Amino acid sequence: MELRHATILFADLRGFSAILSAGPPQTVFEVLNRWFVRMSEVAAAHGGTIDSFIGDAIMVLFDDARRAVACAVDMQLAMDGINRQHRGTELPDIAIGIGINSGEVIAGVLGSKLHSARTVIGEEVNVAARIEAFCLRGQILASEATCALCEGFAQTSEPMEVHIKGRGGSVRLREVHGIPALDKRVPRRERRSPRVQVRIPCSYRLLANDMVSPARFPGAIVDVGYGGVLLELERELGVLEELKLEAELPFTGYRTEDLYGRIVNVQPQGRRYGIEFTSLGPRTALEVRTLVQQLIASG
Repeated sequence: MELRHATILFADLRGFSAILSAGPPQTVFEVLNRWFVRMSEVAAAHGGTIDSFIGDAIMVLFDDARRAVACAVDMQLAMDGINRQHRGTELPDIAIGIGINSGEVIAGVLGSKLHSARTVIGEEVNVAARIEAFCLRGQILASEATCALCEGFAQTSEPMEVHIKGRGGSVRLREVHGIPALDKRVPRRERRSPRVQVRIPCSYRLLANDMVSPARFPGAIVDVGYGGVLLELERELGVLEELKLEAELPFTGYRTEDLYGRIVNVQPQGRRYGIEFTSLGPRTALEVRTLVQQLIASG
C-alpha cells in the first residue's frame, strides 16, 4: 500500500437504459463490449491505466492530468464512430459523461488468494465518481484541482459550484471544451432547438443506477423542444434526478417508450422542471422533432 498523486477519470454511458430495452441480451452485451473495447484503446493510447469496469462505466488512472483530459476529449470524439455503427438499426445513439479529479489516493492490492486486484481508493476517487454523475450527454467536467494542473492546455468554461454528497461545502467544476494546442474540440450535442408551448399529459418513473422504478407518477409537458421538455409535476424533485417519461404525442398518437431525461433546472413557481433528454431512440427523436415542427407550423 502506498500514497500517491493521481488523476482519476470516470466515463459512464448515458442512454444505456434505452439500449437495455431496445434489443435482446446478446445485442446489449455486444454494444457494451464494443464501447469498453474502444474506450480502453483510447485510454491506453494516452498512457492511462484501466482500474476497473463498473457496470456501464470505466475508471482510468493517470499520472499526468493533461493526459487524462486529452483522453477524455478523444473518448468523446470516439463516440461518433460507435454511433455510426448503430445507424440503420433499432439501437439508439449513446453518449457518455466524463468526470475527472486529481489528488492523493491510496494504491494497493485488495483481496485474497481467491481473487485480488490492484486499485486505488480514497476521497478523491469518490469525488471523481460524483463529478461524473453531474455530467450531461457528451459532457466533460473536471475539478479545479485537475484544471489547475492543465492551465494553458485545456479550454474550459467558467467555474460552477456544486454540492457533493459526503463532502463539506461546495466543489468548483469546469466543463472542458477542447484542447487548442491539439486542435481538438469536444463535439457539442444539440442542446438548443425551437421550443413550443403545449399541454400534454404524461407519466414518469424515477431512475436509480440504471434501474427504472415501477412506481408511476402523473405530470404534464408544458413546453417541448428537440432536446428536452419543461415538466409540471405534483411532487418535488431535485436537480440531476433522472426520469423515464411516457406520453402520447399529439397528431400521430405515438407513445414514447424509450424517452429518458435528467432535471437540469427547477422553476420555483408551479413545480416546473427543465428536463434535458439523456436518451431516446431514433423513432422517438423523429416523432418529437415532427411534433415541434407541426406545432410551429400550425401556430
